[in-house]
Amino acid sequence: MKLQKRNLFLSLILLCVLILADQYTKFLAVSHLKGQPPFVILEKVLEFSYLENTGAAFSSFEGRQAFLITLTILVILLLAWKYVTLPPKRRFTPMRLCMLLILGGAGGNLLDRLARNYVVDFIYFVPINFPKFNVADIYITVGVAVLAFLLFFYYSDEELECFFQFKDTKTT
Repeated sequence: MKLQKRNLFLSLILLCVLILADQYTKFLAVSHLKGQPPFVILEKVLEFSYLENTGAAFSSFEGRQAFLITLTILVILLLAWKYVTLPPKRRFTPMRLCMLLILGGAGGNLLDRLARNYVVDFIYFVPINFPKFNVADIYITVGVAVLAFLLFFYYSDEELECFFQFKDTKTT
């Protein structure tokens, strides 16, 4: 039981570090990019330029902050609940790390929505004209992609039963 509490404590610290890193990069974007021309990292490849995004991915649901805040809170609550109800086996560590990345990204963008009423985006890939994004979006994308890989190729169907059940599996 002590190990579980220690792991949960370390997970909360990692989650805080992820959110703080995201918020710090957004602070830098606001401080150095807002109202300025793009900061070119690699000519015609990668640049940093400021954007206030009132929507979600690809500016979907633009201007619907209440909906996006509610949806984000629900996702955070569901993931946090599934995180703590996963069996306390090392085998589920990769899944937990993915969930922490997703939680960190969702938490970082949620803080923006609550504090600013928009999300600060600033990373832009020029050649493909990809929508601007931020560090929290990277967390979410990597977390979801790796989690999908794990769900399809790493865990057995029997192992995944605990993930898709809606009861506490730690006691069973």
